[in-house]
Amino acid sequence: MQAVGRQWRSGRRGKYAFWPSMVRGSYHLSIFLGDFPLIDQILQGDCREVLKQFPDNCIDLTVTSPPYDNLRKYHGYTFDFEPIAKELFRTTKPGGVVVWVVGDATIKGSETGTSFKQALYFKEIGFNLHDTMIYSKISYPPLTHNRYEQSFEYMFVFSKGCPKTFNPLLISCDTAGTKRSRYKSNKEVGSAIRNDNRVDIINETKYKANVWAMHPNNTHHGHPAIFPEQLAADHILSWSNPGDLILDPMCGSGTTCKMAKLNNRHFIGIEISQEYCQITNKRLAAIPTTLAAYCQ
Repeated sequence: MQAVGRQWRSGRRGKYAFWPSMVRGSYHLSIFLGDFPLIDQILQGDCREVLKQFPDNCIDLTVTSPPYDNLRKYHGYTFDFEPIAKELFRTTKPGGVVVWVVGDATIKGSETGTSFKQALYFKEIGFNLHDTMIYSKISYPPLTHNRYEQSFEYMFVFSKGCPKTFNPLLISCDTAGTKRSRYKSNKEVGSAIRNDNRVDIINETKYKANVWAMHPNNTHHGHPAIFPEQLAADHILSWSNPGDLILDPMCGSGTTCKMAKLNNRHFIGIEISQEYCQITNKRLAAIPTTLAAYCQ
């Protein structure tokens, strides 16, 4: 992608540049701290502080899975949810989406409900709860307790206004080609009332449901809670377009960033642990570079 007609701007949150996109005729954003470009980079630091350097309305899509409950202490670091949520709202573009993959721990015999509290807080600060999706784990370790096995996590899909992008994933329809009758009675037409009978032919495909059954990732890349690559890829394909900017503010071993790169999106990953930054950069370095850089 060639940078055309670049316009530099400076603000209290850093230096950044706009120019017309060669892909979709819109404007893309490149973010700089000083002279250091942030696009297609893994940044080591506390995402609460790093995100404060970003300009407003610059991220198309965030896909992330935060530490939660008794996992809030992460490699010796603590997780402070509310400031992160506020920064995500500020930096997300109008029409942009945040996918928040989270579960609840069971402490002293009770699930914490932290996931619901976080979802309600996202709504409180201005996000729409566009969809409550489920990541269903096809295989999971058996445990000994007095409840059914915990085999899912929530995937809350928040949007800043109405989502500007939705590329639905399609699956085959088992009843394709069959006829379905629709009967509506008492349909008012002007001053008359009539019955309305209609026959539809079922399509070959339909939208995938919002419960996604996947095998957990068996390769942990040194990280204890990596989610499946397909999960990240499917959300990236659904809520963004090629050339869009994808953020993971708690990127761990870099699954979101890897799948963004493989699917022709730009990415920014933020991770507080130096060890996980090194793992992520190693995974990204193994991917052939197929995108032109934003800045020439």
